[in-house]
Amino acid sequence: MGFDSIDAFHASLTEADRVICDRLRAAIDDTLPEAERRIWHGHPVWFLDGNPIVGYSRLKSCIRLLFWSGQSFETPGLAPEGKFKAAEARYTAVSQVDPALLTRWIAEARVVQWDYRNIVRRKGRLERLV
Repeated sequence: MGFDSIDAFHASLTEADRVICDRLRAAIDDTLPEAERRIWHGHPVWFLDGNPIVGYSRLKSCIRLLFWSGQSFETPGLAPEGKFKAAEARYTAVSQVDPALLTRWIAEARVVQWDYRNIVRRKGRLERLV
């Protein structure tokens, strides 16, 4: 299903999932106000200088919050995802979202970045940006 905006993505969710996504969106917008936000591959994603930083998606059983460089974060609590540097948190209820921990992850995402923007050009090799 294609969405033309984050609002449209949120409107497609169940009430319980929308509450989780609203909480995530507010925290990301507050902590990364300079980020470009858009729908990318069907999901809300925030970018800094064209590099994907954080986003979330609806899976069958939960809302997944993904940090593209999260495996390099010092703040604990994220699970590795995929073969690169991404890490995730999964939520089934808004009460599981720890606002302080979420804010720390988002702030860390600004200063810990791997260059996903150029991963294709580098044939799958990631380089650390900051």
